[in-house]
Amino acid sequence: MNAADFRRIALSLEGAEEGSHMGAVDFRVGGRIFATLASVKQGYGNLMLTLEQQAAFVAEAPEVFVPIAGGWGRMGMTHIRLAAANEDLMAGALRTAWKLRVEKNAKAGRKPSGTKKMSARG
Repeated sequence: MNAADFRRIALSLEGAEEGSHMGAVDFRVGGRIFATLASVKQGYGNLMLTLEQQAAFVAEAPEVFVPIAGGWGRMGMTHIRLAAANEDLMAGALRTAWKLRVEKNAKAGRKPSGTKKMSARG
């Protein structure tokens, strides 16, 4: 797998959009990031997971998933080694990060991307 595969799978998720944060490609739903390609030069995609999700992915496939170093990793941010991942692992991991973001957006009352508030004039 490679960055193009990561992008293709991320953008296949409902409401997902590509953006940029600090010069790095990111993927958002409801305007909020769920994954990035900020570490693509090192061969990684990045996923925004919970600590529990991170631990489960690392335990299942330690050759593919690695906590990001430092404080980001202690908050659940996780590298996925692009070259070591297969389609199913990458799709499952991206779907997990996407679903987490969708759920957080719903709790915060955020509208999904692509939806507009209707004005009184319609």
